[in-house]
Amino acid sequence: MTSSDSRTKPRSRQEVVALLLLFLALFFLLALGSYIVPLLGAEPVLQQPSANWCGSLGFYAAHYLLSFLGLIAVLPLGLLGYAMVTVLLSRPTSNRLPAIVAGLSGIMISSSGLFGAFERLLLPPEFVAPGGYLGTLVWGLLRGVIGAAGSVLVLILLLIFSLMASVRFSPFAVITKKTDDDPPVEQLPLGPVIPPEGGRCRGKAPAVPRSAEPEPQPPTVASTAPPVHQPGKKTTAEPPDQDGGCKQGGQSSPFDLPPLSLLDSNQEGEVELSREHYYEVSATLLAKLQDFGVQGTVAGISPGPVVTTYEFSPAPGVKINKIVNLADDLAMVLKVDRVRIVGSIPGKAAIGIEIPNPIRRTVYLRDILLSAEYQDASSMLSLALGFDVIGRPVVANLARMPHLLIAGATGAGKSVAINAFIASILFKATPDDVRLLMIDPKRIELSVYDDIPHLLHPVVVEAKMASRALLWAVREMERRYRLLEERRVKSFASYNAVSEEKLPYIVIIVDELADLMMVASKDVETSIARLAQMARAAGMHIILATQRPSVDVLTGLIKANFPTRISFKVSSKVDSRTILDGSGAEHLLGMGDMLFLPPGAAKLQRIHGAFISEHETERLVSHLKEQGAAEYDESVLQLVEEEQEGGEGEIEEYDEKYDEAVAVVTETGQASISMVQRRLRVGYNRAARMIEIMEKEGIVGPADGSRPREVLVRSGYDDTE
Repeated sequence: MTSSDSRTKPRSRQEVVALLLLFLALFFLLALGSYIVPLLGAEPVLQQPSANWCGSLGFYAAHYLLSFLGLIAVLPLGLLGYAMVTVLLSRPTSNRLPAIVAGLSGIMISSSGLFGAFERLLLPPEFVAPGGYLGTLVWGLLRGVIGAAGSVLVLILLLIFSLMASVRFSPFAVITKKTDDDPPVEQLPLGPVIPPEGGRCRGKAPAVPRSAEPEPQPPTVASTAPPVHQPGKKTTAEPPDQDGGCKQGGQSSPFDLPPLSLLDSNQEGEVELSREHYYEVSATLLAKLQDFGVQGTVAGISPGPVVTTYEFSPAPGVKINKIVNLADDLAMVLKVDRVRIVGSIPGKAAIGIEIPNPIRRTVYLRDILLSAEYQDASSMLSLALGFDVIGRPVVANLARMPHLLIAGATGAGKSVAINAFIASILFKATPDDVRLLMIDPKRIELSVYDDIPHLLHPVVVEAKMASRALLWAVREMERRYRLLEERRVKSFASYNAVSEEKLPYIVIIVDELADLMMVASKDVETSIARLAQMARAAGMHIILATQRPSVDVLTGLIKANFPTRISFKVSSKVDSRTILDGSGAEHLLGMGDMLFLPPGAAKLQRIHGAFISEHETERLVSHLKEQGAAEYDESVLQLVEEEQEGGEGEIEEYDEKYDEAVAVVTETGQASISMVQRRLRVGYNRAARMIEIMEKEGIVGPADGSRPREVLVRSGYDDTE
């Protein structure tokens, strides 16, 4: 049975119960109306049972209701309507049922007692007493003890208490709202978790207007419940251009960008969680925090597609660390998988407590690509990350990052996120704008993109070939820097603005760094570090992913050059600190739940990643292949062939200090790694590599235990060459 089927059956039962309640309310309404009509005439008479619109059953039901309750006999009709709305719009609330029943009983007793104070009201007293038997009894008992005025006060107080228990009525909130000169704190309407399909294509129809989402504010007065910004019904709007895709305005190209109709639309039903659910979780949260000695209030609630953020304002003297350490205890009490407690919320004296929703919503990639955030983004490297914790689309610009480091355990959603990032680029950019270099040592994740026009080279699956592909990327970066130098410009965009031959962006995607580090760690680390340090100005960017965020894979040299990072769920705090330099990723829920560290920011942002299925990816790839065949860069292939034949012999051309090292060795007649390292001020690995190259070229002899190497060529080597 699917999850949608399991949700449909309870929904059907709720509708059946609601229809029965509606039938009962209409039945009593007709019966009471038919019974009362003869009593309103000039000569009131009691109706005959057969004359009632609902027959004898309706007559006796109306007769006993009016006799027992008096004029408030219509109150059960309102109670039936309230019950019907509660059944339709919310879930059963068994833990509040006693309070609701007690409150409704108090309303009936207090109302009938107040009506019992009148001798005659609307109907002839010889037929119907204003308060019925119940009102006459209550009024008589109270009047005999505390008098008429005291009885009225007691009955009004009982009525207010009953309203507070049954429908959460707050008299002080009403009084404050009427007497306060300042505008009241607005309780925001229930907004959608998943934005409606809208947006616009660049140069096409205008976007569907979206109302601004004000930030949730803590209430300034005491209230029985915190403000809830809850998702409501999901509306569906047709995208402005289903067939033509989103094209860059002002550009004319024979290449047709893929249409968004290739992606699956959001077919999930409306959000079923009610305000009552959030109030219950809020009350449980406060109660359990008080059990642990933490006092405070819930100042606001912000529901999202996967988690709900509760803004908890601690009492004076409560330390944040004490609350953070209670995450696992709260998860057990609330019966959820994980509870994540974030630090203080900017601009508010509150901390955020993120609790998973009982029903998790799928974040579809199509919803994000149709949003204004993605449609209005001018960059062709816009990445659709997902929705934040309150359901707003999050789109990041890879060109500003300028590189992205991704980590996450197996099954956490890392590969799906990479496919979503690739699709975000392919829906916006032509092969003339962006070229891709994909490295997939696992062989199965990125191979589906083989032969699309955007590829520079077939997907690299061999780890040894991957290190050479990265070396080619380094040389391509240096070639682009020489072009920038010739044009006397400082950036990739400036070069394209003045040059007739435009250079495309190059995005290098590595799906599993750990496999590469096992085969050629030094070469891979050096190439990635050089690209990360310098490739931004050359229009080259890296998306680097690994499922092993350990220090031997994510070395300090690599991490230092990747300020923008994403972490999916990891197994331990150590892995979280390795990728994010802080804890929190171990408390994620998996299935695309991520923590995003934006460029230049120190605060983590929780995002629910976009989902793209294999069928959607295949449809996208098929459309791109129909646009034309892939045109691979032959220089990548030639470099691979040369290095396969010549082995490591080409590396000395790449090291600019190699000739200086040869000169030092031939002049001094000493060939030791420490001497080269000291004289040239280079690292040990680099000095050792240059000595090994000299040995292959016959400049120095082989190592002989503890004895120094023999220098076979004396000074003057450069002249003989």
